[in-house]
Amino acid sequence: MKNLIFKTNDNLASTVLRITLGLVIFLHGIGKLGGGFGTFLDYLTGYLNLPAILAYLTVLIETLGSLLLIFGVATRINAGIMFGLFIGMIVTVHAQFGFMMNWFGRMQAGQEGYEYHLLVLAMCGALVALGGGRFSVDKMIVK
Repeated sequence: MKNLIFKTNDNLASTVLRITLGLVIFLHGIGKLGGGFGTFLDYLTGYLNLPAILAYLTVLIETLGSLLLIFGVATRINAGIMFGLFIGMIVTVHAQFGFMMNWFGRMQAGQEGYEYHLLVLAMCGALVALGGGRFSVDKMIVK
């Protein structure tokens, strides 16, 4: 079981994916905490009619999960959880707006397509398959 969760190699590409994804998503999570968690909570519970627990889980995954990715702790598990989060985002919000982001400002805030989300899904999928790579806690665990 330990090998299934933590096994990785010295792959530098996994390291770059893990740290980049972690930093980008971490900033999204911190933005929700510092820039108005109440607004985000209202959006999920009011506009989308989703339970409040999903707002808390989203921010938890985007902050704590991202930090764990940055350091390469249980990379496969954290990338898998983030994969699930982004599938949820596509299904509940972004699929209705099509593929493209709101590049030209023609839609209202929050009405973005899912192109960015597909990139995150690809990165998460690669990390689930490859593990944390070089300089990860995972690599130290399975020495």
